[in-house]
Amino acid sequence: MDIRRVAELARIDITDEEAETFGGQLEQILKHVDKLQELDVDDIDATTHAGAIFDVVREDVPHNNSLEQSVVLGNAPDNAHQQIKLPKVLDA
Repeated sequence: MDIRRVAELARIDITDEEAETFGGQLEQILKHVDKLQELDVDDIDATTHAGAIFDVVREDVPHNNSLEQSVVLGNAPDNAHQQIKLPKVLDA
């Protein structure tokens, strides 16, 4: 593998010493990946997390201490159509 080409694609400058070090490390990583490719995982279910993940969902109920819309809009720097108006983030 041409480590200089990989560095160029990643838009990073590396020294000759770094190229030698990273080249050896990348070669070891790719050998390990090749070894993993040999494993038979046909009977193993795909997972996205190593541990069990449970959603913790609460009921969406308004609290009695909620602010009135007029109070919130009165504190906003700008509003339009009964909504808080924010500056554009992206140019169209």
